[in-house]
Amino acid sequence: MKSAVLFLSAGLVALCGCAHNYVIKMDNGKQITTANKPKLQHGQYVFKDGAGRLQYVSQGRVREIAPASMAGDDKPKFNPQKSN
Repeated sequence: MKSAVLFLSAGLVALCGCAHNYVIKMDNGKQITTANKPKLQHGQYVFKDGAGRLQYVSQGRVREIAPASMAGDDKPKFNPQKSN
């Protein structure tokens, strides 16, 4: 019984590791969240959107692809203070 529970829990952990959302950062500043990891095919990244439809983005328009958990905001770090 314990071995069956251990086997099932290991299987669930392995399957959960494959289900990641990714963020595609475009060169114009837009971000696209995908349901799976984009794959490069013939100069275009192919991925599924939130509705499960296949989408294509040209490789030249993509600046960065990162897991959603690691994608940070591109807000400027420098915030100048106004002088009186």
